Amino acid sequence: MNYLHYEFSAGPNDVILVTLDQQANVKLLDSSNYSAYHAGRSHTYYGGLIKVSPYRISPPHLGNWHVVIDLGGYTGTVRASAQIIKG
Repeated sequence: MNYLHYEFSAGPNDVILVTLDQQANVKLLDSSNYSAYHAGRSHTYYGGLIKVSPYRISPPHLGNWHVVIDLGGYTGTVRASAQIIKG
C-alpha cells in the first residue's frame, strides 16, 4: 500500500493545510483508525476524494492526528504537502 503520511498534534482551532498536484484521497485519522488503515482493516476518517487544492481541514478535537494521502488503489504518483496552521 503506497501512501503519504503526516502526523500532527492538533485541535479544532487549528487548520491542516494539504496541497496536492492532482486529485487524491485525503484522510484525517486518529491514532486507532490510522493503525487500522495501515493494517488494511476497516477505518473511519474525515476527508475524502479531494479535487481542489489547497484543502483545509480542522480536527474535531485535540489529539494526535494522521493525514494520509493516497490514490485509492489507482496507479500513479501524487506530490503533496501538509502543514499545520495553529489557531
